[in-house]
Amino acid sequence: MTSSRKRKRSHKGLPPIVRRLLVVLGGLGAFGTAIAAFVMLSPNQVDAAGDGNSVERSASLLKQSNATAAKAAALDAVRADPNNGQAHLALAQAMLALDDGIGAEGEIQRAVDTGFDAKLVPQYRAHALLLQGDPDRAIAEADKAIPLYRAYALRIRARALTLQGKYADAQAALDEAMRITPRDAALWTDLGRFRYSTGDLRGAVQAVEQAVKLDTGNARALLLRGELVRSQYGLVAALPWFEAALKRDPFLHDALIEYAATLGDSGRTEDSLAATRRALEARPGSPQAFYLQAVIAARAGDDDLARSLMEKTGGALDDVPGVLLLGGTLDIEQGDYEQAIGKLRELVAVQPMNLTARKLLATALLRSDSARNAIDILRPVVARGDADSYTLTLAARGFERIGDRVSAAKLLDRAAYPVTSEAGAFSADDSVAVLDAPAAANPGDPDATVPLIRAMIAQGNQAGALARAQALVRDNPGVPGAQLLLGDMLMLGHSYADAAAAYRLAADLRFDEPTMLRLVEALDRGGHRQDAANVLALFLSQNPVSVAALRLSGSWQLAAGDYDAAIDTLENLRARIGDGDAALNADLAMAYSGAGEDKIALDFGEAAYGLAPGNPAVADAYGWALYQSGDAEGALELLQKAVALAPRHAGLRWHLAQIYADLGRKPDAKAQAQAALADPRFSDRAAAQAMLAS
Repeated sequence: MTSSRKRKRSHKGLPPIVRRLLVVLGGLGAFGTAIAAFVMLSPNQVDAAGDGNSVERSASLLKQSNATAAKAAALDAVRADPNNGQAHLALAQAMLALDDGIGAEGEIQRAVDTGFDAKLVPQYRAHALLLQGDPDRAIAEADKAIPLYRAYALRIRARALTLQGKYADAQAALDEAMRITPRDAALWTDLGRFRYSTGDLRGAVQAVEQAVKLDTGNARALLLRGELVRSQYGLVAALPWFEAALKRDPFLHDALIEYAATLGDSGRTEDSLAATRRALEARPGSPQAFYLQAVIAARAGDDDLARSLMEKTGGALDDVPGVLLLGGTLDIEQGDYEQAIGKLRELVAVQPMNLTARKLLATALLRSDSARNAIDILRPVVARGDADSYTLTLAARGFERIGDRVSAAKLLDRAAYPVTSEAGAFSADDSVAVLDAPAAANPGDPDATVPLIRAMIAQGNQAGALARAQALVRDNPGVPGAQLLLGDMLMLGHSYADAAAAYRLAADLRFDEPTMLRLVEALDRGGHRQDAANVLALFLSQNPVSVAALRLSGSWQLAAGDYDAAIDTLENLRARIGDGDAALNADLAMAYSGAGEDKIALDFGEAAYGLAPGNPAVADAYGWALYQSGDAEGALELLQKAVALAPRHAGLRWHLAQIYADLGRKPDAKAQAQAALADPRFSDRAAAQAMLAS
């Protein structure tokens, strides 16, 4: 591929966006202090020196949310007097704040052994046991706490019950703790984390906002606020909150991990890598840090390094969806198809609508000669009208393997067509009869109701499914997934305005890529392209390296004739995904043609055609680049091929009409223009009508 030359272009500003995000970002300005000042520090170099007793200093630092420095001060106290029970307990408390359950339990026991009152430690021991993954013993120990520490013990009990999936009991424990200490920022943070884990994002936001209000410097509250802001508004908006948490404790491991992940996803790779290294200083051997480094290596194309880093996680994260996806991808690249199949099957089981996982699993199955299984995995995706060409081609290869040439040919025809149909519902895994019982037993529970609604859609009962979706929203107003499901149902009924309203409510709680794409589609189909463009621009401002958003933005800029902006967007996308995407190369050919840069357009057109000569959109792009460069005869053959492959596509016919007119073949030109006008969605109607009138 010939790289595009660098050119100076005028960058037009994004459309004006009036949204609560601006208010939030303005409020976050106070937290925007860079943490570069302590990048060169290490956990062991944190200055715990100062006047006064080391135990008191540790308690003061812990109150200031600097657990790392508190631990250093407590260690000084323990070294100075190993028989000081207060010092051992101070060290245990700092370790608990740093999630070191094993170390904390040991220090608690040393505190008791050196004379500290054993009746005063059950809540701390319960916390330590919970961090070690033993919720049963944690609950039993928490129940021993004296009334003075009852609220702390209830917080630990609630965490343990949440871990066991006993959400009602966990809520009851938090409610009781709230009656005892209603102004405890740590308790409000726990409540926010609990609501976040149960999907109640609105409730989580309200709780953590109260926590920050009560204690503006609480690092754990700031960390949770960052996670919620990232979900609500995007990557860039979340960064100041993580920086604020790290200003309190520069080596708070969880904050460093979230900060590194957010930096990496927003395209700041070097900063992300630096944050992971600091996380490894804070917690040597951190599996999360090694995983993030593996992701960075994989994105850079260094699969060997990525595999080596994944091995360093020691299997500690093997049940995490992102880890399963990365591991499966690396296994496929190495040819370990059976290992890939095992990981990707597990991922599809817990995330049945993860299309990327399904495509990767199908790829591994095909390469291991399990074509029928590959077809089964892709079947619910292929059934959708908006299935992408890669998925359709992959399924076609599976049908070819089992000798079903007819089905393969139909799928290849769909894959070659330049536009997709309207999205449909993702099919259910079980029947209505099977899924109705758990939904009835758990009314209002999204996990039980969503599969039932999907099954009702597959059965054709859209009215019943819509009623269920509306009831789900009423029961779960703070759960964005419920609003998304309602929006999906309304889209199926072509109620685009109502669907957009539902998606907006979901976006107010979780403005992620799937939500953005749904909202943009609903607005666009409802005739509000500018509003859709504003939503897309807002998302890109927060998620500047989102492949889906960049692709959609470039496509819209191209359709609007804003060729310079389209080139910038599409080149940014090419930097992310490489030169092997035929559709992207075709779009770049069209953009450079429109900008009058014919040689570059020809390079991209030729590259696209080399990758997908049977794709009509690709043939059209290459042919149009030839035509714009003055080779009308060479373009004619490609445009004729494109129209033959996709005779219903008005845009291809209009391009062919213009070439016929340039070659003096007026009857042929008018015939193609008339065919283009027969499509009510054809946009260049005035020019086509002028051609017919000439």
